[in-house]
Amino acid sequence: MERAVPHAVPLGQMEVFQALQRLHMTIFSQSVSPCGKFLAAGNNYGQIAIFSLSAALSSEAKEESKKPVVTFQAHDGPVYSMVSTDRHLLSAGDGEVKAWLWAEILKKGCKELWRRQPPYRTSLEVPEINALLLVPKENSLILAGGDCQLHTMDLETGAFTRALRGHTDYIHCLALRERSPEVLSGGEDGAVRLWDLRTAKEVQTIEVYKHEECSRPHNGRWIGCLATDSDWMVCGGGPALTLWHLRSSTPTTIFPMRAPQKHVTFYQDLILSAGQGRCVNQWQLSGELKAQVPGSSPGLLSLSLNQQPAAPECKVLTAAGNSCRVDVFTNLGYRAFSLSF
Repeated sequence: MERAVPHAVPLGQMEVFQALQRLHMTIFSQSVSPCGKFLAAGNNYGQIAIFSLSAALSSEAKEESKKPVVTFQAHDGPVYSMVSTDRHLLSAGDGEVKAWLWAEILKKGCKELWRRQPPYRTSLEVPEINALLLVPKENSLILAGGDCQLHTMDLETGAFTRALRGHTDYIHCLALRERSPEVLSGGEDGAVRLWDLRTAKEVQTIEVYKHEECSRPHNGRWIGCLATDSDWMVCGGGPALTLWHLRSSTPTTIFPMRAPQKHVTFYQDLILSAGQGRCVNQWQLSGELKAQVPGSSPGLLSLSLNQQPAAPECKVLTAAGNSCRVDVFTNLGYRAFSLSF
């Protein structure tokens, strides 16, 4: 198992160094393998750990089953975002996205397949890429982050085909409306922007903080998370977590959550959210808080729902953030156990 440690460090000091790393670890990103049996987690040290969900969920699981089957150095800086295609794990860091073959990762042969850097305005610009979004119908990848643009990359050729400009500050999150097809983006400027992928034009802007019922000036205007389901969108961050009807640009439900939320997703007839605090929050669409399920991290940055039909026995929710642990929920009612980076 490979880990980033200083060269020629005595064994005792190395153990202290690794303990300190774990103590100060943040897990920014997660992605489930195409087979549904493995989970990748990326941290602030540029490492990606691969966990075997099938082994950890087995009735014969031991403590060792909850540790990575392989850990490798993927980027020099943090691994801000990851997504999986049917063959590849794609990871994003400072100014670059890399591809890894899942088949090779699982053989512990963790050599990058390729790396790409979007066409930035200057050669000195190395912005964070902290949002990745697959567009399956186009076989493309959308990247966004610190340069305030959305970049579209053709996954077959590796070429960057367009840049969508409109945000005036850092972009935090992306979501796909597959039927339209449209992409939603949210960022530090407080706006959620909708982009038509056929015309590469911005078609709608919702400045959430300008709506009095959503605004929380003491938390700022930034949008840190969003998700969409047909004509509905949920978003949060500085402003309150809010359900919107997109066609009318109307906020329909304001969720009574004080802490800024960093991740949100639709799940069946619920909305799941997480952010500051240990809990995964389960909301009714009406705004009623159905449950708060505590985890082991003091703050949560990502949720991952494993819904791969190939591995129904590994259907779990995982949550990660400001610790070296990934919490595993086998149902939404309680944390079953934690994986450890």
